[in-house]
Amino acid sequence: MRKISTILFTTFFFFILISQALAWGPLGHYTIGQIAEWQMKPATLERVNKVLQNESIAGVGVWMDQIRSDSAYDYTRTWHWITTVDGIYDPAIQEETGDAYSALLTLRENLKSGKLTASEERDQLRMLIHIIGDLHQPLHVGQPGDRGGNDVMVYWFGESTNLHRVWDTHLIESRRMSFSELAAELNRRLTPDLIREYESAKISDWLVEAAELRPYIYDIPENGRLGFRYIYQYFHIVEERVIAAGIRLARMLEDIYG
Repeated sequence: MRKISTILFTTFFFFILISQALAWGPLGHYTIGQIAEWQMKPATLERVNKVLQNESIAGVGVWMDQIRSDSAYDYTRTWHWITTVDGIYDPAIQEETGDAYSALLTLRENLKSGKLTASEERDQLRMLIHIIGDLHQPLHVGQPGDRGGNDVMVYWFGESTNLHRVWDTHLIESRRMSFSELAAELNRRLTPDLIREYESAKISDWLVEAAELRPYIYDIPENGRLGFRYIYQYFHIVEERVIAAGIRLARMLEDIYG
């Protein structure tokens, strides 16, 4: 009985650690992927599906989080975020093993080169899909000093958590919608002008966008208690970031495979 209890506790503790590491949580990544699929040309989507061995873009969005338990992919552990003071990329303050911004640039060029094996291409495409989602969760473009809000302790409807997890998971799950329902709702808001606006931004612009959102994200009461008011004030940022990520993911896949 004691052995079983120890195993259950260890499993639960491991699950908590992993869940705290997921950018947008599965719901956000699935939603971004679904929006991207709807924005792509059928021929391009067919080519992407072939590389992914008929897994969906939405479905592979969390693969890069799942491989954290595989030591063969340890080199990607720091590719989920970058650190920036004001939205300007500074390689001097990044992790030695890389960051999301530089990794995305490298993956894009590798996929365009046509020199990868089928296995390498599949892995790197799944990484690119995930990282684009990560870079649109504003706290994955973190300021120095608080690990992207992980060190900012708050209460979410009375439960102790941290600011990073609020933006990874709590906010987007507060809508109580499936990813397909949320994707359909957000997809209705897309217009040709909005699509052109998001597509015209450079990847470096994405970092500036995230940094400019910090005054809203860190708008926390002194008691650290967040709930309905915070959702009312800032859920529109979650929606906007997911829409932007979906459009930009579709655009990049069109550039590579279209």
